[in-house]
Amino acid sequence: MKSLFPGFPAEGLTFLRDLKQNNDREWFNVRKPVFEETVRQPMLQLVTALHREMARFAPDYVGDPAKCPYRIYRDTRFSKNKIPYKSYTSALFWRNGSSKDDLASFYVGISPEGVDVGSGIYSPEPDALRAVRHHIADNAAAFRATFDTTRVRKLFGELSGESLARVPKGFDSAHPEIELLKRKQYLLWTKLDPALATTPKLFIELVTRMEAATPFIEFLNQPLVQRLKKQKQEAQFLR
Repeated sequence: MKSLFPGFPAEGLTFLRDLKQNNDREWFNVRKPVFEETVRQPMLQLVTALHREMARFAPDYVGDPAKCPYRIYRDTRFSKNKIPYKSYTSALFWRNGSSKDDLASFYVGISPEGVDVGSGIYSPEPDALRAVRHHIADNAAAFRATFDTTRVRKLFGELSGESLARVPKGFDSAHPEIELLKRKQYLLWTKLDPALATTPKLFIELVTRMEAATPFIEFLNQPLVQRLKKQKQEAQFLR
């Protein structure tokens, strides 16, 4: 595979490292042009390059590149931690026709500490989580086939995410995959060497993992897409 992205400039990782040590508005505002040139614009370029490759294996997740990167500004409204900026840059790739938080999605994060690559559902609404659990309960073998393989374990490790201590309401404790059904999050996640971020190999490593995680994402989204369609139909009917 040919890399379509040269990597982040070393100055971008230096900026994020320095931002972590000088996380205040005065310091950032003076250096905002550096952030734009070495962090924000390269992330847009990376997203655009990833979209070009995703058109091959995940076309439904290719959208407007400008909407994928997260803002560098932290939401401090309900947090005791009032530092204004994130010390990393990140982007989300979600399915067309939905919002960022509706369905399972792909995630990429770049920081001086490492390169995060993730996929799955992180904080689903209760009804959405219930729909996913029922889908897994009825198709457990098909779900396992999306993540419990030698290739996926090599690229991501084991399935991750928080779980309930008890069996969720409405599910049989004797179900052979009850531990899967107790999960609150369904994630494939790994952290790669931060040195990758400034090299063309970053693109290749991201694409390899995103492609491997696509069946996992698609399985989780099957009931959620149907749920979203039903919600839209009901909303249209009530107009």
